[in-house]
Amino acid sequence: MSFEKKKGIKRLISSINNSLAGFVDALLTEDAFRQLFIINSILLIIAFFLDVTKIERLFLISSCFLLLVVELINTAIETVVDRISLEIHPLSKRAKDLGGAAQLITVVMTIIIWLIILL
Repeated sequence: MSFEKKKGIKRLISSINNSLAGFVDALLTEDAFRQLFIINSILLIIAFFLDVTKIERLFLISSCFLLLVVELINTAIETVVDRISLEIHPLSKRAKDLGGAAQLITVVMTIIIWLIILL
């Protein structure tokens, strides 16, 4: 099955639409992403009202966005693994565990950044 690749502005618009569809899908179907989105929305609002330097504010905001990015990548990994097979396999477990580990490290990093800046 072949299809003609979009080029130029049509490709950009299609890419943006696909990305927005993925974002909406994650919000509607993934509890972990939805919870992180709500928590990070609150943290972002707080970050704008804190009396911190611009670079500190940048670290606070960046860490919030990174949490969401890593959660989306982790969800994508889990989705692909499940698409291949729902059968329990050591490599499937490893892929999912590594994605979860990446998320855990990002959560810890975010907590450390916020604590260092606020304390």
